[in-house]
Amino acid sequence: MVHAKLRLLAQDEADLPILSAAVQDGIFKVADATWTPAKRRFAIKLQRFVWEAPPRKGAGQRVWAVLSFEGILAVQARKVAQSRRDAFASLLAILFEPGEAPGGKLRLSLADGGEIVLEAECIDITLADLSEPREAVARPRHDL
Repeated sequence: MVHAKLRLLAQDEADLPILSAAVQDGIFKVADATWTPAKRRFAIKLQRFVWEAPPRKGAGQRVWAVLSFEGILAVQARKVAQSRRDAFASLLAILFEPGEAPGGKLRLSLADGGEIVLEAECIDITLADLSEPREAVARPRHDL
């Protein structure tokens, strides 16, 4: 069966819950989270758990995807192993704190209490699958 590659765009606060749910439990290496100040872009290449796929035997599926944030003015990280570029992080949710409209702070909540905070001019986020799905090693389980 051919996988329809997911492509989502969030441009306002109402779009965020759908996009956040699609990337919940996405795992990435710290080295695969990059900020390009000159382009005002923050991007993460991650292994997204395919929550939208019908349940099958096994743990489920993961797909490589890129999550791109445009109009980013500053990035802060808390409890992220930035000195260990090969360390893994797990994305739990993307939340928005309004600031001076249409901007604000995008909070990327990570497992184990970590957080990446993006100071954004506005909400402009794209999620795009890059590969075909493959079997996941385990199904994510945690209390949110």
